[in-house]
Amino acid sequence: MRLRAVLFDMDGTLLDSAPDFIAITQAMREARGLPPVEPKAIADVVSGGARAMVAAAFDAPPESAEFEALRLEFLERYQQHCAVLTRPYDGIPELLADIEKANLRWGVVTNKPVRFAEPIMQQLGLASRSALLICPDHVKHTKPDPEPMLLACQQLGLQPEEILFVGDDLRDIESGRAAGTRTAAVSWGYIHPDDNPAHWGADVLVDHPLKLRAVLDRALCSC
Repeated sequence: MRLRAVLFDMDGTLLDSAPDFIAITQAMREARGLPPVEPKAIADVVSGGARAMVAAAFDAPPESAEFEALRLEFLERYQQHCAVLTRPYDGIPELLADIEKANLRWGVVTNKPVRFAEPIMQQLGLASRSALLICPDHVKHTKPDPEPMLLACQQLGLQPEEILFVGDDLRDIESGRAAGTRTAAVSWGYIHPDDNPAHWGADVLVDHPLKLRAVLDRALCSC
């Protein structure tokens, strides 16, 4: 069946949001008289969300007394700083232009809450171009459950096999596969050093956004 839409995970796939996360954790450490943390320590755990980044920045396990206050401060700071340094990855603007030129729709399916995701999309001028934005606020079960992908299919009015889902985490691939979409794993995102996207079972693995051009060309051919 011919490809009709491309859906992206947000952090680590469509957008490089690590610089904002790193800036926030450094500011929190500076406020406490602590030296800067190694940026890679934060970037390596972005896919784990606020809990993972706070734990990495402060060496504070979730069960520790100070952890919840740190997590809430992190989220509050991020609310004010969520689209300052975040940018599309190199090659993404060209890829989106190619998708639109091919008369395909594209959108975002993310585990990032809408209160962060929506302002970022608006700030970067992507909200008006995107066909949809699916966040945890819109579903009962987040990725790796197929529910977000099935909701996206419903909103687009497409069959799962008409959609390619692109992500930088095993949860993305599992969600897409369970929903019945085509899947593409990317190796440029926030992948833990101990993880390997080649083992996720995606239909294709790419190492640069522009490499997806060839994937799209093949998918647009009905043969």
